[in-house]
Order: sequence, then structure tokens, then C-alpha cells
Amino acid sequence: MRRWRAMVLPMVMGLLAALLAAPVAAAAVAEPQAGPQPGLRTSYERIPGHGGVELGAFVVTPIRPGPHPLLVMPASWTMPSAEYLGAAKKLAASGGYAVISYAARGFGDSGGEIEVAGPEDIADARRVIDWGLANRRTDPAKIGMAGISYGAGISLLTAAEDDRVRSVSAMSGWADLARSLYPNETINVQAAEMLLAAGKLTGRPGEALRYIEEEYRKGNIEAALQLAPERSAATKIDKLNANGTSIMLANAWQDGIFPPDQYAEFFTGLHTPKRLMFYPGDHGTQDAPGALGLPNEIWDNTNRWFDHHLRGEDNGVDTENPVQLKPSNGGDWLGYPDWNAADRQRTMYLGDGEIRDEPASGWQHTIDAGEDTVAGSGTIMTSGLLLATLKLPVGVAVPLIDRSKAGVWAGPVPDTDTLLTGTPRLKVTVTPSAPDTSLFAYLYDTGPAGDGALITHKPVTLRDAEPGEPQRLDLALDPMAWNLPAGHHLTLVLDTMDPRYTSESARGSTVTFGS
Repeated sequence: MRRWRAMVLPMVMGLLAALLAAPVAAAAVAEPQAGPQPGLRTSYERIPGHGGVELGAFVVTPIRPGPHPLLVMPASWTMPSAEYLGAAKKLAASGGYAVISYAARGFGDSGGEIEVAGPEDIADARRVIDWGLANRRTDPAKIGMAGISYGAGISLLTAAEDDRVRSVSAMSGWADLARSLYPNETINVQAAEMLLAAGKLTGRPGEALRYIEEEYRKGNIEAALQLAPERSAATKIDKLNANGTSIMLANAWQDGIFPPDQYAEFFTGLHTPKRLMFYPGDHGTQDAPGALGLPNEIWDNTNRWFDHHLRGEDNGVDTENPVQLKPSNGGDWLGYPDWNAADRQRTMYLGDGEIRDEPASGWQHTIDAGEDTVAGSGTIMTSGLLLATLKLPVGVAVPLIDRSKAGVWAGPVPDTDTLLTGTPRLKVTVTPSAPDTSLFAYLYDTGPAGDGALITHKPVTLRDAEPGEPQRLDLALDPMAWNLPAGHHLTLVLDTMDPRYTSESARGSTVTFGS
């Protein structure tokens, strides 16, 4: 683990600097929109939070008489209270909302220490609602919350605890914190290092964050994750269903911090008015421009969501298909009545280096573990952004993947374009020679020349296995929507190292795949 951290940390810090600089640059571009607007009152406030902690906030309200629907927006990890100022002015001007954009405790212009979406953060959000009701002409029956990333998580958690919150838009957030940062018992080291570095660089770590980092540095991941259930909306879904909160979830397919699989499962468990949007991009990269007030279809949908569920506007959002997917490699939005309708399954079978329509028996392939190949998942915050903006996927020359270090299976070549949607699931027999082994599954769109474009991936770590004993691997990759062109085929790759994650695979060990 130490070796990977040494490799990743300099890169993470560079990414972090770019990430923190991006909102500043975008804000400069958006400044004309952030100035005074007719019919609106904008003020900076110090709002009393839980335990006497003061929260920095920008409050935008229409000048016309209320009462107005109230929107509360907790800022993202690292971000100050002005994060949503542009969006707040658009919402106030177009929909007559009173909007409060505030920095979470421990960050920016708010007091206190970072509590990692803990009970103190939820108590703060409830105090902000109290303040908005007491100090602005607002309607207590029309309260919503919205946020990106950290703000999305706090919004969902607050809605579970406070039935005054009638509607939520959670963008680039999480439902299950442990599943996001420790997928299939594998540490997402790039995400962990970036979040920790950003927290210390821009905020004041509290007891919870210090404990998480201390245990993480010692390799005691299970102890660090003990704080996750309380901070995961997935554990509070019964409360959200009981409250009847209308919930819109939006996330990028390539989100390197909070992958889309946990949102898809969370959405399925909701029995309230709901909407799920997946689209190309990486963590927060497609949502952030909208927070600044720039044109943005995710924020446009957020506006429509609140207009219908808080203002009662008959804008059709309730009659549209609640699942909206935009393919990663281009195309229009696709609508489905539920996630199961989008998760279209076709069973195919692994053979000796190929993916077949019929079962194949008697084959096996052994690889050397603990050695990397040219296959990989890319870099968080960068790879997904390049795909969304420049149509540059994480690529690989499939013929150059070392078959002594990876299992490689090629699928049939369709003669027509094929739309792929849903969650690919891999089932294969695995025989490790060591007790602990990490595996990384990649699904590629492969062209006639062998050029592969990464569609989706997922890690998994086999722990405390009996060396030499076969076991059945059942692995769900991240959900996707992808247009596979005629003449291209799918390629599945399984290897044992990926720089995005820690790996328990040891040099000198082996893994055998078989029927």
C-alpha cells in the first residue's frame, strides 16, 4: 500500500490544485451573472449552526412578497458558501425561491471542524432551515435541498431526519459511503488520498476525519469504515420512504469517487417520487458549471424538479420516464420506466480466450499476479472529463495486453450498431495461489485494429481464500450506457493491478481462471 501511495500522491496533489482552481476560473467567467439582478436581494449572513458554530452563507430572495419556497444548499467538500450563488440567483429569479447557499462546518467561511457528513452536519442543515423560515418570507410546506458531492450527501441525510424537507436534488453524491470508497473490499486510493489532502488543505479536520485517516494509514480499513453507515443515506431509506420526499439523483458514469452503482441500487429502493440521471463525465465535472449559474442540463432538470414538487407547476416532469440515461460515447437521452427496464441482460459465456453464445467447458488460463498490464481504469477527475468533453475514452491497445499477466476474452463482432445499457455481471471460477488477491475487471469496446475504449470496470479483492481452492466469482461491474458500433466487439480483461486502487496481489503468486 505504501508503494502505491508514494506513486499516487504527487499526481493527486496536482489534480487537487487543478480541481480547486477550476471553480475560481469558472466563477470569473460567470461574474456578470453573479452581480446584482433586478427583483432579487442578495446578502451574506452568519447563520448559527449546531453547538454555536457559525456557518457562512449567501442568501438570495425575491423582493416580491412571499411566502417563497425555501431551498437550502450545503456546499461541496472544500468549497465556500458562494459555491451555488449563480444557481441560487437563477432559481430565485425564475421560480421565486428563497435560496441559502452555505459552507459546511470546517470548510471555507464556516466555523467548526470537518465532521464528514456526521450528525453535526445534519443538525447544522436543520438550523439553516430554521433560520430561513424565521428570517425570510418562506413557506414551511415548501422546503427543498440540493447539492453536489458532499452537499448531495448532506441533503439526503437531512431529508431522512427532517420531514420538512419535501424535495431533494442530489448530484454526484453517495448513498453508501463504504461501498463508494471501498468497493468490493478494495481501497480506491486515488479517491482516498485526494479527499484527505483536500480536507487538510482547505479545511479543519475534526475528530471523525482524523480518526478515519489514522486508521486508514495503519491499514485498518474496517475500523475507519465503522463511521460509514451513519453517514450513508442507504441505511436511512425507510425514513425517506416514510417521509415521502421526492428525490432526484444525478451522477456521471465515470465518477471516480462515488461510482454510479450505489445510486442505481438506492434509486430502486426508493418508493417516493424519484428521478435517476446518469451521463458522461467524472465526479462533479458536469454539475459544477450549473452551480455557477452557467447553462447546464442537470441543473435545468433540478429546477424543473423543484418547480413541480415544491411549486406545483405542471411541467411534465412527473409524466416523463424517471430513469434518464445518456450514453458515454455520444447520443441523446434515453428514458426508461425503471432501472430494471434499463438493465437489459443477455447471457454469454467465457471460453478459451473468447466470449461465446454457448457454454464452453474444460478450459483454464493461469496468470502471474502482482504485475501490471497496459489495461487500466484511468485517473479520477480526468479520465471521465476527457470522455465527456473531448470524446477521449481511456484506451488500450488490446493486442499489447500481456496474456501471461491478464485473462483476455474477445466477443463476437456484430454487424449492426448495438446499444448496451445496464450493469454487466461477470461470473467465473477463480483459483488463487495466495490467501489475498485483488482482481480488476475491464470491459472494452474494441475496434477492428485492436484499439480498445474502456466502457466500464470494477475491482474486487478476494480475502482469506484457501490457496489452490477454486471459488466462484460473481462481480457486478459499474453500470453503463454505450453505443457499440457495427464491426466492433466487446473485450473482457481481468488482471491484478490498477494504479487507481490498492492491490493485495503479491508478486510470485498466480490466479487461474476456468470454466
